[in-house]
Amino acid sequence: MQKAMKRLGIKQEEIDAEIVIIKTPGKDLVIKNPHVSKVNMMGQETFQITGSVSEIEKEESTEISDDDIETVMEQTSCTKEEAVEALQQNNGNLAEAILKIQNK
Repeated sequence: MQKAMKRLGIKQEEIDAEIVIIKTPGKDLVIKNPHVSKVNMMGQETFQITGSVSEIEKEESTEISDDDIETVMEQTSCTKEEAVEALQQNNGNLAEAILKIQNK
């Protein structure tokens, strides 16, 4: 088999991997105890991966800017941690975050 692969220009290399993570927009595929082979066929590299696969759903996270954090802190005299938490709980909505802190 090795001779035939060599004649066809196919090179295979085993990769000593501990874990493989494939990130997609909605979830991460985590492959534990992977057996990974890198195959090079005529300049084209492909990977063959086997192992125990589990899926981790991604939670939608709202990107919070430093300006938003500063604004909440200035308006409410709260700590940075409180401002970040309020913004995360209110999906980045400044007004809602400020009201939440003020109504504590």
